[in-house]
Amino acid sequence: MAIYSYDMLRTFQVVAHNLSMTRAALQLNQSKGSVSYQIKTLEQQLGFTLFERANARLHLTSEGRRLLKVSQVSLDQIDQEIEGLRYKDPAPLTIALQTYFLSRWLSPRLMRFTAAHPEIGLRFVPLNFIGEMGSIDADISICWAKQGMIDAPHERLFACPACPTGNSNIADRVREEGLDNVILSTPLLLDSSESEGWQDWCDLAGLDFSQSQKGLSVADSNSRVQAVIDGQGIALWDRLVTPEVNSGHLQYLSDIWLDEYGYYVHANEGGVENKALKLFLDWLIVESRVS
Repeated sequence: MAIYSYDMLRTFQVVAHNLSMTRAALQLNQSKGSVSYQIKTLEQQLGFTLFERANARLHLTSEGRRLLKVSQVSLDQIDQEIEGLRYKDPAPLTIALQTYFLSRWLSPRLMRFTAAHPEIGLRFVPLNFIGEMGSIDADISICWAKQGMIDAPHERLFACPACPTGNSNIADRVREEGLDNVILSTPLLLDSSESEGWQDWCDLAGLDFSQSQKGLSVADSNSRVQAVIDGQGIALWDRLVTPEVNSGHLQYLSDIWLDEYGYYVHANEGGVENKALKLFLDWLIVESRVS
């Protein structure tokens, strides 16, 4: 059985999230040459290409996208197990969620929970796709979705509709060429629903999603915000991106919104007797009602 380097797989994840050797090197505090060497070595070990390199830009191959999806779950589970072994009982609660939701909605509220329950440790791990909610090893998972998308038992925290969002250059194109033409000729960045959110929006707008340009997948949600600001494509964003809209870095491109979508929470059924889990879940639901 082949053995692949944990460090190389983690490096691959960082490059995949940034789609740039230079940005990945800065994030990893390594040289660009070192990062490039690790990716080339990993590709040689795997026997297939992870990235396509065109015009100084990186794009994940279909194999790269599949490996990214499975490696995020598997490596996060390894990290969680190792960290759990380091902790004495009680272990911290593990919360799996989109980095976008953590930084923009949950983090500003967390002080209220930690002040009320200083005895409860919290650990956050990234959750990038709806399909991970039932499989990732976490006490609580949170994701943007709509009713029917999540197989595991879940509860809606609050509604948060989304619509196509782009930078000022793309917004200018929309005014000149019309939204329909721009949507069908510009890469659509896939989100936690993968392609289902875009399919739903195109259905509402009367567009053929199969004719759109689907050339870029950025798994990390915060990195996807930056990708839209950089003009790499159009993404579906909700009201949590309002700071960028107010600053002029992003613009909502349509008055057609996905009203059925919002944030959903799934609690690990095996943790029903976990008092800390129940306290955090109850607090989370109360916070969502006053958001």
